Amino acid sequence: MTITIMPVTPGFAAEIADVDVARPLAAADAAAIMQAFADYAVLIFPEQILTQEQQLRFAEYFGPLEHNLLGYNPDAEFRVNPALVDISNLTPGNEIWSADSRMRQFYLGNQMWHTDSSFKYLPARASMLYAHSVAPIGGHTEFADMRAAYDSLPIAVQHRIAGLVAMHALAYSRAKSGFTAFTEAERKHLPPVPQMLVRTVPESGRQSLYIAAHIGAIVDMETEAAMALVEELMAHATQRQFLYVHRWRVRDLVLWDNRCTMHRGTHYDDLRYVREMHRATVADVANTCEQAGMGAAPASVAARS
Repeated sequence: MTITIMPVTPGFAAEIADVDVARPLAAADAAAIMQAFADYAVLIFPEQILTQEQQLRFAEYFGPLEHNLLGYNPDAEFRVNPALVDISNLTPGNEIWSADSRMRQFYLGNQMWHTDSSFKYLPARASMLYAHSVAPIGGHTEFADMRAAYDSLPIAVQHRIAGLVAMHALAYSRAKSGFTAFTEAERKHLPPVPQMLVRTVPESGRQSLYIAAHIGAIVDMETEAAMALVEELMAHATQRQFLYVHRWRVRDLVLWDNRCTMHRGTHYDDLRYVREMHRATVADVANTCEQAGMGAAPASVAARS
């Protein structure tokens, strides 16, 4: 039996059934999933039973796994396989974190609109998040279709933003949520990096806004004007008609294309309910400026890094 694809929203999110991603995929199923990934950008695989190793193996169908940024902190303790990102409210001892937990303060930034790893020079292509336990209320994930958002921009705005390069840094977004306690090693490995404000998704040829809370500047633009433009684009892209809200169930595996989506987590009572999820993240093929044919970072970009 081939996989079944059930659209949840027109052209953006779809559920995938009749496949067990814990097992090696048949060639036809792998091709169908890749095509659905290109068509929809957000795929939901319900009722998957996965070990950490099986999740990582499935992720590698989409490309090489990226480095876990927590690895930059020599004092980091890993509760799960370090190749995964632990999106949970649990300590290494499997207890709910405290109100003053460093990780709790750090993860508050995930409630802002972002795309994974745009703050790395080599950003992420795809992410997949697997739910081991979910909060009974709250804790949803909202996704925004940045292709549709770009398509609906006035032509004058599309022309205005064409070719612009934004500077992304984890420190920019975390400062907005009040977190500044980066280690020296983390700051060293996570400097501001350039990314195109508009990018083209190779598989579909569609253009997409590439914005996130990680943006702190636009090259050759005054800071106030740059951030006003980003806020304008954010407000446009997160209108209801561009969104899909995922209400998690245990054993959901959700896969999304970071090149053409933004997402954010929603609030839940993280001092009361356990919410345990593991994310595998796949690296893109190159920096977005390089993919756009600009080569290495322009001198004016590198100077501001």
